[in-house]
Amino acid sequence: MAYSKETTLKGDTVTYTLSPAAKKFALKDVGFNETKRGNFVLERGLDPDSPYNPKVTLKITVDADLTGFWMKALTSNGLHEVNIFELPESKGMVEQFRYNMNAMIERDILMPVAE
Repeated sequence: MAYSKETTLKGDTVTYTLSPAAKKFALKDVGFNETKRGNFVLERGLDPDSPYNPKVTLKITVDADLTGFWMKALTSNGLHEVNIFELPESKGMVEQFRYNMNAMIERDILMPVAE
């Protein structure tokens, strides 16, 4: 998967970019795990009714040198990308997604791109 400086979740109106102030310890503080290659991966369930068995998972990967990232909302098996903004039960999922994004903005990991 290619890393980019700016990413938008499928169906979202907000584009996010990595903050220039992002630090590796801040990524670990919010739940990112470091891979063998040095990249950082975060997987969070977006289903407000079942946190242990979510229908949709938010997956964000940041490259090792903190210059690029990607994010996707995936089905529970991780094989298909989902547009959480069009699902019938999307209100709770969108709320969970916004909560996760705000936590990363507050920690200077991500920031919305001004349009």
